[in-house]
Amino acid sequence: MDRFFDILFSGIALLLLSPLLVPIVITLKLTGEGEVFFLQERIGKSGEKFKLFKFATMLKNSPYIGTGTVTMRGDPRVLPVGTFLRKTKINELPQIINIIKGDISIVGPRPLVAKTFGAYSEEVRLNIYKVKPGLTGIGSIVFRDEEALISAIKDEDPHEYYKNVIAPYKGELEMWYQSNKSFLLDLQLIFLTAWVIFFKESRLYEKWFKDLPKRKF
Repeated sequence: MDRFFDILFSGIALLLLSPLLVPIVITLKLTGEGEVFFLQERIGKSGEKFKLFKFATMLKNSPYIGTGTVTMRGDPRVLPVGTFLRKTKINELPQIINIIKGDISIVGPRPLVAKTFGAYSEEVRLNIYKVKPGLTGIGSIVFRDEEALISAIKDEDPHEYYKNVIAPYKGELEMWYQSNKSFLLDLQLIFLTAWVIFFKESRLYEKWFKDLPKRKF
């Protein structure tokens, strides 16, 4: 999405969402560990690194305990308020700051941490960030409940499952986006992002995008 529309839409969103964001900031400051934002290094366009903003939903040292960068359903590292914020995806809203700063766009491939990025094939790693990463995108929509998906596995390490099952398909989806990128597609993906929040089991994207890479699991 063009920079002009990124600024326009994110500015409007920030204005409209402020009655929701302010109480959340106050609640986070008064609960848990008193942290409002969680800043994490992510890989951006052309491989440049930046700090991604999220509402703090987990213990401060969570990347170094338990399953590390992989979060499971019912993960004990998630704070009480964090469970609600993660389930509703409200924890992602501070990324509007990243959009305004120019780190990400509204729509694009999700910016990943280095370890997760390494799970992609070499081809995907070389091409995925030729476009600016986004707040949402086809990968985010299809894997909207990734935590539940990983939590459902029984006999496989979650990191290996991500590397062997999720990452290959997610990479195909992000490459599909690059091949079909357009303003209309971005608008469709923004709509679908809101749609799947209310209709979690919906696969409307499969009806809209007939040439989407087929899911194998």
